[in-house]
Amino acid sequence: MTKWWQEEMIYQIYPKSFKDSNGDGIGDINGIREKLPYLKDLGITMLWICPIFKSPMIDNGYDISDYQDINPDFGTLEDLENLIEDSKKVGIKIILDLVVNHSSDDHPWFQEALADPDSKYRDYYIFKKSVDGRPPNNWRSIFGGSVWEKVRSEDMYYLHTFDKRQPDLNFENPELRREIHKMINWWLDRGIAGFRIDSITFIKKDQDYLSLEADGVDGLVTCKHKMRNRPGISEFLHELKQETFNKYDCVTVGEAPGVGYDEFGDYIGEDGYFSMIFDFKYADIDVESGSDWFKRTDWTVKEFRDLIFQSQEAIQKVGWGANFIENHDQPRAISKLIREPQYQNYFGGSALALMYLFLRGTPFLYQGQEIGATNFTRQFIEQFDDISSIDNYYRSMSEGFTKEEALNFVNLRSRDNTRTPMQWDSSRYAGFSTHTPWLETNENYETINVASQENDSESLLSFYRMLISTRNTSEYRDTLIYGDIKPIYDTKAHIISYYREHSTETLQVIVNMSSDETSMEIQPFTSIISNYKGIKNNDGSITLRPYEAMLIKLN
Repeated sequence: MTKWWQEEMIYQIYPKSFKDSNGDGIGDINGIREKLPYLKDLGITMLWICPIFKSPMIDNGYDISDYQDINPDFGTLEDLENLIEDSKKVGIKIILDLVVNHSSDDHPWFQEALADPDSKYRDYYIFKKSVDGRPPNNWRSIFGGSVWEKVRSEDMYYLHTFDKRQPDLNFENPELRREIHKMINWWLDRGIAGFRIDSITFIKKDQDYLSLEADGVDGLVTCKHKMRNRPGISEFLHELKQETFNKYDCVTVGEAPGVGYDEFGDYIGEDGYFSMIFDFKYADIDVESGSDWFKRTDWTVKEFRDLIFQSQEAIQKVGWGANFIENHDQPRAISKLIREPQYQNYFGGSALALMYLFLRGTPFLYQGQEIGATNFTRQFIEQFDDISSIDNYYRSMSEGFTKEEALNFVNLRSRDNTRTPMQWDSSRYAGFSTHTPWLETNENYETINVASQENDSESLLSFYRMLISTRNTSEYRDTLIYGDIKPIYDTKAHIISYYREHSTETLQVIVNMSSDETSMEIQPFTSIISNYKGIKNNDGSITLRPYEAMLIKLN
């Protein structure tokens, strides 16, 4: 049975960096409203807006101090209500980030927990006594350092998966869970279409809280072994769905790292916890671990292709996926996945776009991706805002790398790469603001921006518009949305090709992910889209130029 959200084209907005409407250097809700015509013209049908809740912004909004209020930097609840209404008028729905693994340490619950050890709010979080004057165990947080932070004037520590100012909520407490459910329903009643659910696989912790063998020179071990997708999480997730999402015709997108393919049925099957999930196995191909950036990999196109295909096949067996190559926690795809700098342009960007937009699942597009935004190069660690970048810089040096090597790792992988201000035009501050932005713009904004591409029929932005309209409204939409995917493994190592099949129609995607010209055998076909002018058809085979990508219909 089909679902309405399978047809959506979703655009992720990092509100702090999208558009500043009031000249304070920080993007805001009214800036998003201002750009609704642009988003509508691009073909977007849903916006995922990163956290706009009240927050001290230690982790740029993923540290929430009030779940039912808006951070004044972004506007007011009334501004959000106006955005929801204006978006509906142009056929765009809105989903928000749901961050319930942790709160801010500024949240009144945590402040009460600190102020009164006997308060009920002490059990809303995870507090443990020291062991021989040391932290309760040797688990390392995702952002580096111990997961435990000492409570001042007590022989106690509290647990944080991420930054020390993001204490984890205690899902073992049923009263805490009821508070969370109530808050979620409050938002759904306000007219949003659903949620992207942050770090949800961390809500269950192994209750033995035992140390493990260290995996770094710091004597710590990643907390993922004891805190990510652990036995017993199903009880929390089933309850979450029953008490909230099932009561509404909403969409839920789980950020679910650590979930094996054999568990996908639990997450996105017929009675799964969520509508769809992100699979990070191919997204994190450039590093051995998404949290250890100095552990780089020498990946190949074949490895990347096979990871995508394995993901697609696993998802197709049980449910629906959320396809992406960029987000607020990843570097720019064009810089990460296109090896040759001379093709980190229209050709590389269009090859990636066609490759992933026609996979089976709902596509997610991250702001700036449609114009080919790239990574930056910063000269000093002081230029970074992202706390994960700063932690990785110092941790890299503790692991024996030089300052130069550590800075290179951070430049390649920093979350700030996708958090720089949106590049609207070539004017000062890239048309994002009339004021110095909260984060430096990318140095190439004068050449890579919306204004230079929006009226150019041969630009990457125009190519994205064409791809999106082909998926959303063309005669091929049923095949591109609902058709099965059939990966083609027996191609040359640098070619990514797959079939989309529906009823009697078969479409084929072919992408040359290299700078080499190469040939490929092909059945008789009709061309639908190509990122080059004309296809080199040689009677039974085609010649693919560097980063050539095409969608064809087999005759």
